[in-house]
Amino acid sequence: MQNIYGNIQGIKSSHLKKLQQLYEERQPADRFLTLEFAQKLAAMSGEIQHPVCCYINRRGQILRIAVGTPNQTQIPTEELPRRSAERLIGIRCIATQFKSAAPDETALIAMARQRLDALVTITVLNNQAEDAFLAYLIPELEKPWIVSPALSLDDLTEQDFSDLVAEWEKDISDAGGIVLPQEIISEQDRVLLVGVQTDDISAQRFADGLAELARLVDSAEGIVLDTMQQKRAQPHPQTVVGKGKVEEIKFLAQKLGANLIVFDRDISPSQARNLEHEIGIRVVDRTEVILDIFAQRARTQEGKLQVELAQLEYMLPRLRGRGQEMSRLGAGIGTRGPGETKLETERRTIQRRIAQLQQEVNQLQAHRARIRQQRQQQEIPVIALVGYTNAGKSTLLNVLTNAEVYTADQLFATLDPTTRKVVITNSETQERRTILLTDTVGFIHELPPALVDAFRATLEEVTEADALLHLIDLSHPAWESHIASVQAILNEMSAIPEQVLIAFNKIDQVNSETLAVAQQNYPQAVFISATERLGLETLKQHLLQLIDEAMEVAVPQNSY
Repeated sequence: MQNIYGNIQGIKSSHLKKLQQLYEERQPADRFLTLEFAQKLAAMSGEIQHPVCCYINRRGQILRIAVGTPNQTQIPTEELPRRSAERLIGIRCIATQFKSAAPDETALIAMARQRLDALVTITVLNNQAEDAFLAYLIPELEKPWIVSPALSLDDLTEQDFSDLVAEWEKDISDAGGIVLPQEIISEQDRVLLVGVQTDDISAQRFADGLAELARLVDSAEGIVLDTMQQKRAQPHPQTVVGKGKVEEIKFLAQKLGANLIVFDRDISPSQARNLEHEIGIRVVDRTEVILDIFAQRARTQEGKLQVELAQLEYMLPRLRGRGQEMSRLGAGIGTRGPGETKLETERRTIQRRIAQLQQEVNQLQAHRARIRQQRQQQEIPVIALVGYTNAGKSTLLNVLTNAEVYTADQLFATLDPTTRKVVITNSETQERRTILLTDTVGFIHELPPALVDAFRATLEEVTEADALLHLIDLSHPAWESHIASVQAILNEMSAIPEQVLIAFNKIDQVNSETLAVAQQNYPQAVFISATERLGLETLKQHLLQLIDEAMEVAVPQNSY
């Protein structure tokens, strides 16, 4: 039995069987499709109330039936025939839609990326095919396609497809092939951000959150095209934003050629489904973007283990509506990492996998506990580096210990904890002291619960340290809220060290006014620039004092 691709969750088995029967149809080689097949496709689309795409080769064989828009149902690159840039791919797409309008830009971009012979969109009204639009590729750089005006089905089905495609291919060949604009050939997601400011969020916090979301999308290798905002007393229970705003989002997404909507807050599975149904393109939330970044950045086996656990725990309640086979094609935000490899299996299988991963994380915790115990036996004090993501923790660790940890001006550039030895000479006694510095995963405002749970083995490095070095990016406009966010996460952990040294980083990138405010509000803090190696000697001496204070606190407790 042939597969039905795309978003088929919730579609009746009887409807799926009817869709599968379409594979048995064969279209004439010299026609786009028959009138009878157009009506069958329209009737099926109307019954299931979803757009349907049918991919047909030049022999008239139906290769693929999928539920969704042309953008959502693209054929994976590895499954497309290999042809030169001077030729089309030899496959046409027949798609249904529920309005009489030319295909939107996301559909046309999908046609161009796959170099389809043609894209035919059939208007479905009252389960009947009313009219159609024909789009095909031309060798123009700016807009490499032409879209016809509305055609009657009789006009469309009587046109000689084989002659037309031969003519289009000759024009393309004479021009030396199709050269697509960078924004079309790019695999990066083209993202429209949506922010909802509710009564419990200040204007500054809202603006900071949207700016951070843009950086998260950038770290996830997406391209932010624009941002839409709405003020509401509270999120709409069905669609987060109001009905009018949903229409605005849909219009702007089509105008910009966006293929992904990202909300600045967590949204429920039902809200995501409702929005995707209304807008016609994929919708994700802030947590899913963070999970995607983690999936890209995990390097070690334990990091990948923890990311997979976080992804599965997040996605499990969202299985409904994602498609029986989870056919989320491409390599975009929210589709990467080890987590998606198991999502097409049954819920029970996923739950068993989660249980297995949790057991492995528990074993990882035990392993880390043994390592920490060995350190304690050697009586080498440990300082954990904590801070908001991109504060410069890994850079500082590299500078102090020559650790060669990967660094980048990105959120969550490193996930896996690294512990390195640093030897510091006391400036007064000239005594050489050895301490261990542990770099931890960066914190973020409202760190997703799935990540807190999955990374508990890593975060325990914080609770087991003798003291903390809290690093702050003073050059960030929201540095004060970053301090509060990190403190809030630390307060949720049990038994964190009492001794904490605050260090403000990137002082070479701030003005004197900002520096003065921080010095006044945090007189005990240290001010450094890890990249410029400013203030590092002062920092080292403060670290020695920090350890001495931690040891003084620990001695009475141990003797008691």
